[in-house]
Amino acid sequence: MKEIKLFINGEFRTSNKDFTTTNPANNEPVAKVYLPSEKDIDDAVDAAEHAFHSQEWRSMDQNKRADILEAISEKLKERRNELTELEIADSGSCVRKAKADIHNAANYFKVLAGQLRKFQFEVKDEGASRAGFSQNYKIYEPVGVCAQIIPWNFPLVMAAWKIGPVIASGCTTVLKSAQETPVTASILAEVLKDAGLPKGVVNIITGGASEGEYLLKNPKVKKVAFTGSTDVGRRIMQAAGSKLQNLSLELGGKSANIILDDADLSMAVDGALYAFLYHSGQACTSGTRLFVDHKIYPEFKDALLKRVAEVKVGLPTDPTTGYGPVINQKQFDRIMNFVDITKKEGGKLLFGGERVTGGEFDKGYYIKPTLFEVNSDNTIFNEEIFGPVLAITPFQTDAEAIQLANKSIYGLAGAVWSKNPERAKNVAKQLETGTVWINEYHLLNPGMPFGGQKQSGIGREMGEEGIKSYLEVKHLWISDCDERAKKPWFDAIF
Repeated sequence: MKEIKLFINGEFRTSNKDFTTTNPANNEPVAKVYLPSEKDIDDAVDAAEHAFHSQEWRSMDQNKRADILEAISEKLKERRNELTELEIADSGSCVRKAKADIHNAANYFKVLAGQLRKFQFEVKDEGASRAGFSQNYKIYEPVGVCAQIIPWNFPLVMAAWKIGPVIASGCTTVLKSAQETPVTASILAEVLKDAGLPKGVVNIITGGASEGEYLLKNPKVKKVAFTGSTDVGRRIMQAAGSKLQNLSLELGGKSANIILDDADLSMAVDGALYAFLYHSGQACTSGTRLFVDHKIYPEFKDALLKRVAEVKVGLPTDPTTGYGPVINQKQFDRIMNFVDITKKEGGKLLFGGERVTGGEFDKGYYIKPTLFEVNSDNTIFNEEIFGPVLAITPFQTDAEAIQLANKSIYGLAGAVWSKNPERAKNVAKQLETGTVWINEYHLLNPGMPFGGQKQSGIGREMGEEGIKSYLEVKHLWISDCDERAKKPWFDAIF
C-alpha cells in the first residue's frame, strides 16, 4: 500500500493523523495518507513565503525556470506506467483516460516552458511613450504566496494546471490535493524535487474542507486558486473578499451540446455520448444538456439509444471499458437521487437509470448510462450532477437552441455540431461560455485559456492568460524630460 506524506519545504514528513484511501472500483485500500495539522499547514505557508523572498528563486532567470518545467515534463513521462496504475486505483479512471491524463499533464509542462521562454515580463508601451516626455513600461511581477485547492476528478492534471503557472510566474504555493484522490499529486512532489525545483517553492498537502479553510485564512497567502463546486467557490470568494485577495475560480458547469439539423449524424451521436460519459460524467465540462433539432430528433434519438447500448461499463483496468465507477458512495447516492427526482418530475427515462450489479460490480460504484427526455423546468436541466446522466431536449430553431443553452447559471463549456462552419460559428459565438467546440468535445489546447463565465468561475488557466493570472502588472514611468522648466505641473504647488 502506498504511503502519501506531506511535502513541505522540499522534504516529506508524516503527521499524527492519517487515513486510508480506497479504490472506487472495488473498495480495496490504495494508500495510507497523512493529514496535516494546523502547524504543518503554517509550516508549509512559511516555507512558501521564505522561498518567495529567497535570492535563489527571485533572481532565477525565466529560462532556468523553463528548464525546470521541461525537466518535470520528462520525469512525468519516465514514470508514466507507475502514474497510470496509481491514477486508475486512486480515482477510478479507466486505463485509456488515465494514460491520457499523464500525457496531458506532462505535455502541459512542456508547452508552458515554451510559453515562458517567450513571455515578456517587461514591455515598453510605445503608444503611451513619447520622446522628450516619458517612457512607459508594463512590468509583470509575481503575486506572491498562493494557496491552491484542486478537486478529485483529474488529480494529476489539476495539480499540473495549478503548479505550472506558479513556477512560470515566479510565485510560490501550498497546494492542497483532494482527500479522495491524493496519490498522484504526491508523486508529482517527488518529480518536482528530482527536477531541481528549489525547496519551498511548491508545498503539497492533502485534506478536506477544514484543512482547506485553515490554509486560506493564513494572512501570508496573497492569491487563492480553487477548482471545485460553485457553492464552495462562492464561500471562498466571500472569504477572499474580506482580505481583497487575488482570486481564480474554476467552478461548476452544465454545458450545452447543440446538434443542428445538418450535423453528421454518426459523428454527432458518438460525440454526444463522449461528451457526457467521459470519466463517468465526472468532468466539469461534461455535455450533460443535449439539444437536438426537432427535424432530426426521432432519427437522432434512435441512433443514440442504439449506440449507448454498445458502451461498455466495466473495470477501469480493462482497456475495452468505456467508463468505470463514480468516485465513492456519497457521489453515487447524489447521482441516484437526481435520477429519482427526475422520474418524480415526469422526465421520460429513455435508458439506464440504475446501478450496474453482479460480480465485481457489487464492490464498486457503477451506474448505467442514463438518458432522460426533459424540459427546462426539470431539475437535471439546471443542476450539475457530476455523473453519467444526460438531459435531452428538442428545439425548433437555432435561436431557441441558443436561448435554452444560455438558460443556466453556468457558463463553462459547450459544443455545436454542423456541417456548415459559418452557421456553427454563429451559434457558438452567442453561447455564454468560456470554451465552445465545433464538431468536437472535451479536447483542450494547453496553449489556450480555459475557464468559465457566469457562476462557472473567474479567471483563466493555461495559455498566456494562465501565466498572467499569477502576475501583478506594474506601470513604470520614466521621465524623458530633464529640464525643470519643462515640468510646469510642478508649479501647481508653488
